[in-house]
Amino acid sequence: MTTQSTAKTGPVGVAVIGAGVISKEYLTNLTSFPDVKVHIVADMFEQVAADRAAEFGIASSGGVEAALQHPDVEIVVNLTIPAAHVEVATAAIRAGKHVWSEKPFSLDRESGLGLLKAADAAGLRLGCAPDTFLGAGLQTALRTIARGDIGVPQSALTLMQSPGPESWHPNPAFLFQEGAGPLFDIGPYYLTTLIQTFGSISKVAAFGSKSRATRVIGSGPKAGEVFDVTVPTHVSAIAQFAGGESSQSIFSFDSPLKRAGFVEVTGTEATIAFPDPNMFDGDILLTRLGADEPEVISSVGSTSSRGTGVLEMARAIRAGVPHRAQGAMAYHVLDAMVSISESIDSGEFVSLQSTANAAEPLPEDWDPTAQTL
Repeated sequence: MTTQSTAKTGPVGVAVIGAGVISKEYLTNLTSFPDVKVHIVADMFEQVAADRAAEFGIASSGGVEAALQHPDVEIVVNLTIPAAHVEVATAAIRAGKHVWSEKPFSLDRESGLGLLKAADAAGLRLGCAPDTFLGAGLQTALRTIARGDIGVPQSALTLMQSPGPESWHPNPAFLFQEGAGPLFDIGPYYLTTLIQTFGSISKVAAFGSKSRATRVIGSGPKAGEVFDVTVPTHVSAIAQFAGGESSQSIFSFDSPLKRAGFVEVTGTEATIAFPDPNMFDGDILLTRLGADEPEVISSVGSTSSRGTGVLEMARAIRAGVPHRAQGAMAYHVLDAMVSISESIDSGEFVSLQSTANAAEPLPEDWDPTAQTL
């Protein structure tokens, strides 16, 4: 991955490929950041792209090739479905574009490694969601740990359970099939947070189950349609990290009782409760040894949401420094999820071959709304 700056100056040109549900939140933010400029929205369904572009006052829209060939685009923001992530990212690299991808990075190790190698050979950057760890909530929690407030971190507990997204998502079938399910869809938020806290995962073990073979769409124009569930909808996983720390996690679409955003890290002197790793803000609760009540720590920093990582990468491109939500970290998250899936199938511990470093913290005064380029 190159860290050399380019000769270009001014706002970094962006194309958004994939005009589905999540594109609205990305575009709301990207069109408000002065250091990036969205030139085109693309989708395999060109009318969908045109409608989304019109909604945000973006000049151009079209198919995928139109975005890849746009002369002012430097970063392709890849918001396609998981099964298309590597194909679109590879095409963007061949077109000479940096890539920011929604999670997961890829669906298997081979294609993920191929993507890393292709970008490195081309001197281009890969970034990947989640960028929630760049938000004020998780950044403040990580700074609290780095300051030594919990002593030496030892273990973590994470929990996400819900009845599943089919009740509200207008097209949820892909969220219950290969490349999704609660592990691949929601797991990246929690696993990224754990890696930012402890560093590389060394091995995992897991169990998985599926409560129903089919589900029913609950809202939108497809309401009432039945679709197949092909991946586990409940996953229980444990992980050991390179430094010896451990974590326990539940990822579930099978529970009517909703619990989300649950991340606790216990150290030798205190336990810290993080804000929701799927969000960018939130208070931190710190419970010290001997204390009856937790201490509330207000988060400090940027609360801009999805698209923050695109902006951080854009500024890093201009500055010629590494960006924070790197492809290598996203690949390590992928490796962890594939290893968890393999453990479910084999009933054995699975060791990871990849590693990843926690990102440098953002300055507390980092401001996405400032014009710096």
